[in-house]
Amino acid sequence: QVQLTESGGGSVQPGASLRLSCEAFGRPVSLVAMGWFRQAPGKDRELVASLRWANGDTYYADSVKGRFTISRPRAKTTVYLQMDSLKPEDTATYYCAAHRIGANAYDKWGQGTQVTVSS
Repeated sequence: QVQLTESGGGSVQPGASLRLSCEAFGRPVSLVAMGWFRQAPGKDRELVASLRWANGDTYYADSVKGRFTISRPRAKTTVYLQMDSLKPEDTATYYCAAHRIGANAYDKWGQGTQVTVSS
């Protein structure tokens, strides 16, 4: 069984930075992609950023382009989300997700980590 574990959330002021980490534990997993989603109270969950495992292609939601960076270290099933110039509207629970080969979509999810941006 594969388990995703996130870390790095917290409460910060506008303009600050945070880095979220997500590591996959358990059986070796073959991936199509890993991504970060977020969900604010009363809003739908949205894909913030994703990274395709085979070629490193990335995707960013328009709302975070130029401020967030998704990356992965070599030889580890880990993905980071560097969040700079945070805004109050970035406040949400952030979830790491994995799209495994053979699945139609993201099929493994972390427990979520809270990010709060306020002055």
